[in-house]
Amino acid sequence: MASLWRKAKLALCYSVPRSMVDDDRFPQLSERVSHVSLLSQPNDAASAWMSRSSSRKRDFEKTCSICLATMKPGEGHAIFTAECSHSFHFHCITSKVKQGNQICPVCRAKWKEIPSESPDLDPRGGRSRVFPADIPMQNNAMMTVVRRLPSSPRNSSRHVIPLFHAAEPAVFDDDEPLGRTEASQKVNSDANGNLAKIIGIRAYPEFSSVPRTKYCNEFTVLINLKAAVTNTTQKSGEDQGLQSVSRMPRTPVDLVTVLDISGSMAGTKLALLKRAMGFVIHNMSSNDRLSVVTFSSTARRLFPLCRMSESGRQQALLAVNSLVANGGTNIAEGLRKGAKVMEERREKNPVASLILLSDGQDTYTVNGSGGNQIAPIDQLLLPLSIQDSKRSGLQIPVHTFGFGADHDSFLMHSISENSGGTFSFIETEGAIQDAFAQCIGGLLSVVVQEVLVEIECIHPSSYIQSVKAGGYSSQMMGNGRLGVIDIGDLYADEERDFLVQLNLPIESSGNHTSLLKVKCFFKDALTKESFAMEGEEVIIGRPDSSTGQEEGSILVDRQRNRLRAAEAMSLARAAAENGSLGDAISVLENCREMLVRTISAKSQDRLCVSLDAELKEMQERMASRHVYEASGRAYVLSGLSSHSWQRATARGDSTDSSSLIQAYQTPSMVEMLNRSQATLMSSPGQRLVRPGWQLNALKPR
Repeated sequence: MASLWRKAKLALCYSVPRSMVDDDRFPQLSERVSHVSLLSQPNDAASAWMSRSSSRKRDFEKTCSICLATMKPGEGHAIFTAECSHSFHFHCITSKVKQGNQICPVCRAKWKEIPSESPDLDPRGGRSRVFPADIPMQNNAMMTVVRRLPSSPRNSSRHVIPLFHAAEPAVFDDDEPLGRTEASQKVNSDANGNLAKIIGIRAYPEFSSVPRTKYCNEFTVLINLKAAVTNTTQKSGEDQGLQSVSRMPRTPVDLVTVLDISGSMAGTKLALLKRAMGFVIHNMSSNDRLSVVTFSSTARRLFPLCRMSESGRQQALLAVNSLVANGGTNIAEGLRKGAKVMEERREKNPVASLILLSDGQDTYTVNGSGGNQIAPIDQLLLPLSIQDSKRSGLQIPVHTFGFGADHDSFLMHSISENSGGTFSFIETEGAIQDAFAQCIGGLLSVVVQEVLVEIECIHPSSYIQSVKAGGYSSQMMGNGRLGVIDIGDLYADEERDFLVQLNLPIESSGNHTSLLKVKCFFKDALTKESFAMEGEEVIIGRPDSSTGQEEGSILVDRQRNRLRAAEAMSLARAAAENGSLGDAISVLENCREMLVRTISAKSQDRLCVSLDAELKEMQERMASRHVYEASGRAYVLSGLSSHSWQRATARGDSTDSSSLIQAYQTPSMVEMLNRSQATLMSSPGQRLVRPGWQLNALKPR
């Protein structure tokens, strides 16, 4: 009898339609109802118990069986009622369904139709008939991630943790197999059989001629590399612009995003992050693979590396939309788990990268906020030194994004610098999608990898004194006769400029001097073929006497100004961290005065003008200790990151210095930014873009 009572209690907690009891698919329900029928004549105690159970049942029906929160209309939460008549919060049940479970968590009934957040498709590929009335749907396909914020202040601080997460495997070797690479083509040759140029190499001496009797101790030569958008199969003179970038077969990418979902991300921040991730997901191809890792007090992998096919996109969108914000900020654990996904994958796409976003200080592992203890950071990055090429120590770059005024810019910048990635400062919430768009616009356009530049002296009496390579590793060998710069990957149409200083000897005879020859070794990212290309020799004229004061090359001068500005930023930051904001401002002011006197500034060179605007912006962000802590430090570090790698980063919220950001933009970045802003403009009430983002790339030449 006790067993029957237990079964009666269980049965009375459910609301079961009669049609389901008679259905052969639910024998367990028929069994429960048959046991209840034995209690059709209960005694008084049983009647009282059943009355109380009925009351509890009514209260039960007003709560979500997953999160146990109330389900009242008008609270800003969509309610999903299943075909078995049980109701749940829409976001709660989708977080369960995305794991592949189609069984009601209450009555265990198997559903024929499951809730989907896409207005067009459900995860099985068919039409979805579930459209919650209080969730605004968007016409744009990217807007399948629902962004309904709680309207009740009473619930704004309540963080509901989705249940039923699938257990993570011990080893992350469950990545989806690679897709078939698009049109893997051999590198073409022109009519004369010459190798079609994938990289262009040029060298510009500081002066085109120097008297033969003059000795120069620091003669400067500019080495310029530019990755081609297309090969020479294009018609002569054809515009290598945005359309060419879009139509080119490109290299597939493995991308892991490590996202902060701590309590400080609740509300608008998390909604905008979901929107930005929706944009990323919809702009990856079926050959690209994505994995999402989230962290708060702990870290969790939402799903393994999956190809962004139609079904993969749906899975990714459902996973991202299930995110809720709570807990602390454990950046170290999130980064370790992201590195684990990359390190233990069975198959590898040619291009791999991590994106790390956080809006707060690490509260668990790493000392932050301008400290000098970077040993923990080195330990974090140790798993990222993945040996997947012939070169040892090849790292996977981590592109970090500091979100808001409270993030640890020192930590985020250090992580990016140590891994070869960039650091972006997202000052305003509405700029997050554009920042992601610019980043993936580059990642999805890698054309060459493992780029090495070799600089060799030709004249027997000359030797290299220094190589100004920014953040790129360089070394000199053979008593300065040979220099090597390790560049790594280049995006389509991306440029790199390096200044080489060497001695210019006296020429006893002849009317010219051969100084340098430059070689470039690289691997085509799409075909994986290795190549070596040699540029033209650097030759300068050596007349008997000077014909007058020759003005130096403006191309060399502008790059010298870039390096001077970057050095001034570094010195100013050091002074600010030591507590002397006055000295920091003076360093920046002195650099601005020096830039004004250069030949590139006198010719109104746009790079020089934008450098001056950026230095001025930094001065303003050092007006007080409060301003510097809130935004100045992050602004300076993002600028240093951009100049160090000669790659575009998002920084601050200033229209004055936006042109400098464009100086390193590539056509693919601009195209992706255009897509992002077109998406935002087509979404009513979502125009949250800061005015500093401009759409036209400003080319340095």
